[in-house]
Amino acid sequence: MTLSSFVKLTPKVLTLKTILKCFELASELKVNYSKSKVGGVGVSENQIMGLAKFLNCGIMKAPFPYLGVTVGGNHKRRALWEGVLGKFQSRLGL
Repeated sequence: MTLSSFVKLTPKVLTLKTILKCFELASELKVNYSKSKVGGVGVSENQIMGLAKFLNCGIMKAPFPYLGVTVGGNHKRRALWEGVLGKFQSRLGL
């Protein structure tokens, strides 16, 4: 990660980390950064790696699950929908 790209993103990252710290103080809960992941769209891999290192979290790769649905996968493939169909069938009692 180059210094110029890190300087450009630093205020936003510091703001995010400050918001998370305020959440910790207000709620008396702790954010587990080791279980968190960071990802980006239109951002270089080096920037993502630098941000993950700065925030002490992992890197999110596509495809990834979100609310039980795979995001970033090929939606024309049957295997992608097997989990979703299984959940619907189990909830409907089929």
